[in-house]
Amino acid sequence: MPTYAYRCRSCSDTFELRRSMTDAREPAVCPQGHDDTVKLLTTVALTGSSGAGVAAAGATAAEASAGGGCCGGGCCG
Repeated sequence: MPTYAYRCRSCSDTFELRRSMTDAREPAVCPQGHDDTVKLLTTVALTGSSGAGVAAAGATAAEASAGGGCCGGGCCG
């Protein structure tokens, strides 16, 4: 079940709730009992390097990062 972040407009507290995607738009009550809340936009940060193994094997930085995506893979001409 996804976790959604909210901010209370009354007390400025931020909090998270685990709820189903179908309930994501439902109003949320903050832990202090206020009902004037807004859902926050959250992002996911992915770290790491997919080309690290290629670069370690002797490829140049340009060769290691040349893959993926349509234009990055050379299919756009």
